Amino acid sequence: MVLMARSTDFSDVLGPDSSQGVSSTPAPDVIRVASGAGKETAIAGEAYEGASRFSRELALWQPGNRTADQDILPAKRLSDARIRNILQNDAYAQNGQRLHQDNIVGSQFLLNAKPNSQVLMGKLDEKWEDEFQEEVEEKFGLWAESDANYIDSTRRNSFTMLVRQAVGTYLMCGEVLAAVDWDRSAKSDRPFSTSIRMIDVDRLSTPMDKLANAFIIGGVEVNQDHVPTHYHIRKANPRDVYLTQAYQWERLPAKLWWGRPQFIHLFEQMRPNQTRGMSDMAAGIRETHMARQFRDVALQNAVVQATYAAVVESDLPAQDIFARLMASDTDADTAIKQGLGQHLEVMSAFMAAADQLKLNGVRIPALPLGSKLKMQSPGQGAPLGMEFEQSILRNIAALLGVSYEQLSKDYTETNYSSARAAMTETWKFMVGRKKVVADRFANIVYRLWLEEAINKGVIKSLPKRMGSDSAWLYAPLAMEAITACEWIGAARGQIDPLKETQSSVLLIKHKLSTYERELARIHGSDWRRELRQVAREKKEFEHYDLTYIDDVQDNTVNAASGEKNVSEAAKHDFSDILGSENGTLANDFMDAVHPDPDKRGRDAK
Repeated sequence: MVLMARSTDFSDVLGPDSSQGVSSTPAPDVIRVASGAGKETAIAGEAYEGASRFSRELALWQPGNRTADQDILPAKRLSDARIRNILQNDAYAQNGQRLHQDNIVGSQFLLNAKPNSQVLMGKLDEKWEDEFQEEVEEKFGLWAESDANYIDSTRRNSFTMLVRQAVGTYLMCGEVLAAVDWDRSAKSDRPFSTSIRMIDVDRLSTPMDKLANAFIIGGVEVNQDHVPTHYHIRKANPRDVYLTQAYQWERLPAKLWWGRPQFIHLFEQMRPNQTRGMSDMAAGIRETHMARQFRDVALQNAVVQATYAAVVESDLPAQDIFARLMASDTDADTAIKQGLGQHLEVMSAFMAAADQLKLNGVRIPALPLGSKLKMQSPGQGAPLGMEFEQSILRNIAALLGVSYEQLSKDYTETNYSSARAAMTETWKFMVGRKKVVADRFANIVYRLWLEEAINKGVIKSLPKRMGSDSAWLYAPLAMEAITACEWIGAARGQIDPLKETQSSVLLIKHKLSTYERELARIHGSDWRRELRQVAREKKEFEHYDLTYIDDVQDNTVNAASGEKNVSEAAKHDFSDILGSENGTLANDFMDAVHPDPDKRGRDAK
């Protein structure tokens, strides 16, 4: 049986269908809707002015519809080179790169392991989770942050330094590349064979003999589902033309057959099937370059203005001056050419003769008739002023995802509220960038190390059945459950420590936050280590018979309630003379500790 598709009636648009026996004049072609993609014929009137082909402002603007790779790959090499040049020579742009590294990674990138016992063991086991967290965090930290730089294949960088490098490279090139190495040397002093080799983005490219291969795009080999399977890396930088390795490639697998990563390629896809990343700074290359030129010209102008302390001006026309000096009937142009030297000689002799003219020890300049002295202020003559430069810097700051104040280091016109708002917006951006780049890079490194550590039997907190045989590690979601973690990077910082500490106390008191989160936000530290340190300090205070801060009289305003706070110890010490709280002495004591200005006003009346 053949099913006939029911036709939709468009007679109100296209006119009656002549095939149905109805004779009528069809609608004009200019208002027929084009069928099929790519047949954007003009319709009577345009629904979107931005797509107008006849607008005076937009008629010559016809950008092509290309794939993500067609947009990125031809422009990437030159774009990356220009951005590198900007970051090397522009102080503001370089400061923006450091802001990314300092606000995302900070001085140390700390592991906060969070294994999922529910998935691994079928039940929640908080005691085991705590034991595993403490052991793994300590051992990973010792390996990753060792001064021997075990983690780096070149033995130059620690884990934190590698993460900072990844964040800086991502800003520069829009992607991060690294290969996973395995040290097989018998004489190696590495406690673990896993190491990371950072790779310059320029080295990822398609080999010359494989340019016609449709499955190798920008050096990334993909399968039919566009999943990366291999990466083609030059053995030397393309600019090392004197090295034969610059024309040789190595084909590195993305993963081993059991799933262990062998190559790290991080970038944020903005469009489907995008193979390579592009730096955010590409959108502002022109403005940033012109801003640097503007500052150079403004500085040169200021230097020239400062070179000459004053200028001598004459009220007479230049032609008349030179004509009189020459005392001839020649034309003005000839007089200027012939009399320039003579004019300067006369001025020099006149000024030298008047050099000793003084009044009470102060020199008085004597000028020829018709001349006046105009003093030049250093820096005078800037073409557009500070407002224009500030607008350019705000553009660059928006491009980098930071505030103008952070980029320019200018806080002269900023109050607490605006600084706090700017910091909040910057923090949102940094948290997103941390998740995309720093956390993902660190997650892969942590997974690689933990897999090797478990297979070597280094992790002692694992149950015996899990420690003797690591086959469970490769069960579905087991690797994800055992390597689940968070990363503590740079502290958010405080503008007003008192207000923001009070805010943290309130959040913790009302169960809206935790010590873990607040300590990471304020100090960028691990809460377990902080608590252990507090316990050690309190024990030392007790050992030396000193009063710990918790036992000291607290006469400050309670941060959690906003109420006046007097410690019970203080009340007890003065109980023999104060009597009850309702007594006069007790009230006087409270007034002495916390003077009440309203009460003083009432008493004065």
